[in-house]
Amino acid sequence: MKEYVYEPQGVCPMQITFDIDGDVIHNIQFMGGCNGNLKALSKILDGWTVEQIEEKLSGNTCGRRPTSCADQLAKAVRAAYEELSA
Repeated sequence: MKEYVYEPQGVCPMQITFDIDGDVIHNIQFMGGCNGNLKALSKILDGWTVEQIEEKLSGNTCGRRPTSCADQLAKAVRAAYEELSA
């Protein structure tokens, strides 16, 4: 298992961290943002695969923004997976 740190773009959180084990994601944490919602999202997604997270969250927007915390998480897990697979 490897810890991954991601700096999201265009959203409130300044950082997303999580552990990746193969293609399975654990221990998601958002630094900043809507605390209660992001804690809930982190609990729900614990143990999901990169593909499952992407399938459900990619393209999700927040207000007028073209992205969201969920969309940024989908980008983060894909980046981590590709980095580890290289």
